Amino acid sequence: MAFKWLLSSAFIQVMGPAEGTGKEKEKGRPTRDQAQRSGKASGKDREEEPATATRFQVPLHYPRYTRAEYEKMEEWRLDLLLQQYGMNCRGSLDEKRAFAIGAFLWPDQR
Repeated sequence: MAFKWLLSSAFIQVMGPAEGTGKEKEKGRPTRDQAQRSGKASGKDREEEPATATRFQVPLHYPRYTRAEYEKMEEWRLDLLLQQYGMNCRGSLDEKRAFAIGAFLWPDQR
């Protein structure tokens, strides 16, 4: 019984309560999902986020380049790779390459 309660409370904290449960439905308030779909969060008008301000999502795959491939990689491709992983490296092409090698290669591969 205690194990079932623990699992359900952990699930609710991670996923949120199931739709249609709670006091929202009783008082006639829209559920959280309905408020998000309508563009209003908790009764306030929500501003539209610009396309450049999207949420960061870690790519599913770790880059599998060798040191030689990083040393030959064009600057635009390095910029794109670092941007995908949420890293900003400003500087010369050599500094960006050194940063990518340090960030993505294991010490025995450097």
